Amino acid sequence: MNQDQLPTIKAKRVQLRPITDEDLDALYLIFSDPQVMRYWSTPPLADMDAARALLNDIQDTVRQGTFLKWGIARLSDNLLIGTTTIYNLDLSNDRAEIGYALGRAHWGRGYMQETLNAMLGHAFEEMNLRRLEADVDPRNTASIRSLERLGFRQEGYLRERWNVDGEIQDALFFGLLKREWVKP
Repeated sequence: MNQDQLPTIKAKRVQLRPITDEDLDALYLIFSDPQVMRYWSTPPLADMDAARALLNDIQDTVRQGTFLKWGIARLSDNLLIGTTTIYNLDLSNDRAEIGYALGRAHWGRGYMQETLNAMLGHAFEEMNLRRLEADVDPRNTASIRSLERLGFRQEGYLRERWNVDGEIQDALFFGLLKREWVKP
């Protein structure tokens, strides 16, 4: 799959679209912010070279079809404000994991709920997945609330799952089945 084959998915105020070279500055702004990356499984980006490496990695893995990573862009100005991902795709079991990040300036405005609803629609209806999973730091209450509003259920607590820059972090595991999903 190449960037042109990654479908653009529209929601009310945002669209999920391929991440392009023009998004490099916005990608750096999002993934270099320590508050955005607080509960991520990697540390913040150190510099623009790290942002370029991240962009290249995103484009390569999308091209290889190993995961689907969209940019979240406002419809009003096409500004990249976050990312959302379907990864660890296991088509033999009709399941995958999801991940997402949103720039701090855009928190609390409902953009992520719109984004995740659009992505769930694509995953369950277009890709015909049966199950989606999410791994969340137990301290990330905003992310937990977002998942629960979408119908995800907590299914497990994984102790000391991540070592992020020397900090050992636990993880909550959430799951959502297609038959449980309520379309918005």
